[in-house]
Amino acid sequence: MLVVMQSHATEEQVRAVCECIESLGLRAHPIPGVARTAIGITGNRGEVDTGALESMPGVAECIPVSKPYKLVSREAKQENTVVRIPTPCGEVTLGDRAVAVIAGPCAVETREQAFAIAERVKAAGARLFRGGAYKPRTSPYSFQGLREAGLKILAEVRDTFGLGIVTEAIDNESLDLVENYADVIQIGARNMQNFSLLKRAGRALKPVLLKRGMSATLDEFLMAAEYVLSEGNYQVILCERGVRTFADHTRNTLDLSVIPAAQRLSHLPIVVDPSHGTGRRNKVLPLSRAAVAVGADGILVEVHNDPARALSDGPQSILPEEFEQLVRETGAIAAVLGRTLN
Repeated sequence: MLVVMQSHATEEQVRAVCECIESLGLRAHPIPGVARTAIGITGNRGEVDTGALESMPGVAECIPVSKPYKLVSREAKQENTVVRIPTPCGEVTLGDRAVAVIAGPCAVETREQAFAIAERVKAAGARLFRGGAYKPRTSPYSFQGLREAGLKILAEVRDTFGLGIVTEAIDNESLDLVENYADVIQIGARNMQNFSLLKRAGRALKPVLLKRGMSATLDEFLMAAEYVLSEGNYQVILCERGVRTFADHTRNTLDLSVIPAAQRLSHLPIVVDPSHGTGRRNKVLPLSRAAVAVGADGILVEVHNDPARALSDGPQSILPEEFEQLVRETGAIAAVLGRTLN
């Protein structure tokens, strides 16, 4: 259910409607828009009696939401959500006319490695730095990340280069630490349906970058985002990172068709990870170009200064000079579409 307020409704009237909803044992989610505020209602197991709400001052109408993802859907909010990420070098936005570029190694290995890569990607134009301190791996014998020591290195990267930090939390315990160190909390593909972790991310005070699961449908992807929003965190970024198919020429199949589909159904920004989406270094650049062309709000790519010796995902990590080319070419495509790189 969605309560649509009149364009001239006051903050007091919006607050009164929220209090009325909560008095019914339900949860109210104010969703400010350009012209008016809407209030999403969650927690109802059936139809909501709208009689009392419709008669309240400032209320324009009450309308049912047909999608199971009530807060994520365009029915709840017509305008794009713009996620704002404060960094030492200024605010980075996702969901407007700018295209964000997020770059860095798959995993933080050493301070020297992270600093060398950060220097190059910052010079090329990146403003957000990705790097894993916690690494969920298929094999228990693979490199699992430096954990809090890696987070401390990422904090040094932020202080030294002014880059915002995007890094993954793999469970509730690690999320507590990641929230303290990072600017954006990443939830990986393996945890897309870890509902306890999604709820904890929904109570965090930082934006959340949610990756699509390896076999998830679009509806399942959006329902995972709904878990985060339902807990009160509306700063969510979707991320397409490839799905598992019968194709054997790439690690995964990067589903660029999901970009316009997600944008039609949801107001949340969506970025593309062509590194995990292909698993092949030589495919990252062309699919980054394609991601911008199809309308993605950002690109998340893995960059390593010595991929042959990388402790994680070396074959899909591009070199710093290849990243410089990527920025030039995606910037040119963005300009054709009336957009800029952020």
